[in-house]
Amino acid sequence: MKILKPTLVIIGVVQLVLGIVFLVPGLFASTIGLEEAPDWVNWQFAMLGARFLGFAFGMFLASRDPRRHLAWIQAMIGIQAIDWVGTISYLATGAVTITQVTTAAFLPLVFIVILGRFALSPESRAQDQKSVATANA
Repeated sequence: MKILKPTLVIIGVVQLVLGIVFLVPGLFASTIGLEEAPDWVNWQFAMLGARFLGFAFGMFLASRDPRRHLAWIQAMIGIQAIDWVGTISYLATGAVTITQVTTAAFLPLVFIVILGRFALSPESRAQDQKSVATANA
């Protein structure tokens, strides 16, 4: 699957950029036109930024050897699913606009399909079962 490795790199870059953006107080809200949040929100954003950076690392690692790092890919599928549901929910309530969420309204679905095709392939499932068996031995 030729598209997998570049997709993992793209996801890694997005995670890296978001990690940096969330580490700078007030940058995220001002970038997408949201009102300034209370100061305590920056504490949560700093922790969120750290997690984005961690998943950037995981995606870059997985891009080098996807079969070996299948767990990172599986975790990202879950994250993308939650991201998409959250985005659509907040769009539906009017808390955010399509202009503010931009690609978050559809890109998680694209990533889920690409990553899911790999993660659910017979080869990946066999490797995953082999890893579990080795861990349990």
